[in-house]
Amino acid sequence: MPKLIDKFNREINYIRLSVTEHCNYRCFYCRDAEHIPNCKREDILSYEDIERIVRIFAQLGVSKIRLTGGEPLLRRGIVKIAQLISNIDGIKDVPLSTNGHLLEKFAGKLFDNGVNRVNLSIDSLIPERFNEITRGGDVNEVIKGIDAAITSGMHPIKINMVVMRGVNDNEIESMIDFAIEKGVDIRFIETMPIGSAGIEATSQHYSEKDILNRVNKHLKNRITPMTSSKTDGPAKNFKIDHSNSTVGVISAVSSHFCQTCNRVRITAKGDLILCLGQEDSISLKDAVRSDRSDDEIKKMIIEAINKKPEKHEFNSSIDNISNRQMAEIGG
Repeated sequence: MPKLIDKFNREINYIRLSVTEHCNYRCFYCRDAEHIPNCKREDILSYEDIERIVRIFAQLGVSKIRLTGGEPLLRRGIVKIAQLISNIDGIKDVPLSTNGHLLEKFAGKLFDNGVNRVNLSIDSLIPERFNEITRGGDVNEVIKGIDAAITSGMHPIKINMVVMRGVNDNEIESMIDFAIEKGVDIRFIETMPIGSAGIEATSQHYSEKDILNRVNKHLKNRITPMTSSKTDGPAKNFKIDHSNSTVGVISAVSSHFCQTCNRVRITAKGDLILCLGQEDSISLKDAVRSDRSDDEIKKMIIEAINKKPEKHEFNSSIDNISNRQMAEIGG
């Protein structure tokens, strides 16, 4: 099996595939209040486009495709997309990232059609605060989604909390307790200075060190470091002793994970994004809708991967992708 190796000797085996730019939440760290996706049906990847692109990447050694958005459960035919991807030779892992609002409806069907696990975003357990952060979301619907995922058989189930100083950092401990009670995993994410919210994100930054200090104190040092698999994302994970849960931290700023980066992103419009913190991209949609052969597209992808940068510049710049909304990049 061939492998996608960039010029820094990193194997690319994981793709975050956005299936829509639309979202039923409007989290303030993800998109501007007035932002409306400029995305028509003909602009986004079709079922056939998605199947061909994923099949080509699978032939290049990619084994993990994460469905994301926007909110992927808003995409018409999301269950069919999951089925198409999971049936492609070489694809072994099809996780979903969702805000969870619609997951109660879809969890069972998605699991039956290849989605083996799920990550849910939940930044507060306090209904009023959750509503404020998401600009209209309902935390009770998300909790119903978590319960439906548990019932469906998805595993592991991970809840993600973006920790923001002065906004929700006083809920770190209660979120740990919630995860342990549900028997799911919890990951805390540093805010990233992306888009027009970058300056505010910098002022709200809560570091990996501070998060782990709180975690250790709350759990009385009952955590054990875990070894990541080669297709895992960037989280530093720890087993919580005497529980079925793990806790992790994703640190894009204070302790960046670029040296082990194993992923690229494909937007709903079919752009291949090489790095969350850089501008470079190529259009895979144009490639698969042209008369190019699979081999020609493979060559195009390999050439693009060789341009993947060594690292992002979040530590030195907050403007390098200010013309994009996080929701359009796929998170």
